[in-house]
Amino acid sequence: MRSSFLTIWSLIDPIYYYFTRLTYLREDNILRIRLTKYKGRNVVLSDGTHINRDDLLVKIHLHNVKLLKELKDIKSELRRGKMIYRYVQKSLPDVETFIQQHSHAREIKGIIGITMLNKGCTRLGFEVIDITHPIYKWFKTLAFLPIELLCNQQQSIRQTIKHHQPSYLLMSTRTLSKLYGD
Repeated sequence: MRSSFLTIWSLIDPIYYYFTRLTYLREDNILRIRLTKYKGRNVVLSDGTHINRDDLLVKIHLHNVKLLKELKDIKSELRRGKMIYRYVQKSLPDVETFIQQHSHAREIKGIIGITMLNKGCTRLGFEVIDITHPIYKWFKTLAFLPIELLCNQQQSIRQTIKHHQPSYLLMSTRTLSKLYGD
């Protein structure tokens, strides 16, 4: 059942990729990205960067199909978490390079992601910000539910919703360059 779902998802993913205007950084990178205008509440990051409505950010997306295929045979949640951490850590220098080489580099204030995988994110340099809009939070919970259930077959839907809430991950370009620049 799980492998069938992954096969179907692999077929649908290129369509999703096309309509979301995502960009691949490199073949081995676990992140896909696109420019976006921030629509959340105003936030001040720990380095003093102000992220306001309509600021230009790079939105990062985990390549979920690729990631799930890599993790499908790993039973330990701790081991899966470490692997995801390493994949993201290895991928962030490419995001930094993308921003530095972009024609709008001076206007890009940071990177943003939305995830239910927020353990260990602060060690990567991200700041975890709660999603305060209840409808948007519920929508994101439902959107991430299939991924969570594929990763954690031992958890019920109720346990997954209770223990894994979606959050924004934000990092300023200053912090990104400091941690992942040349």
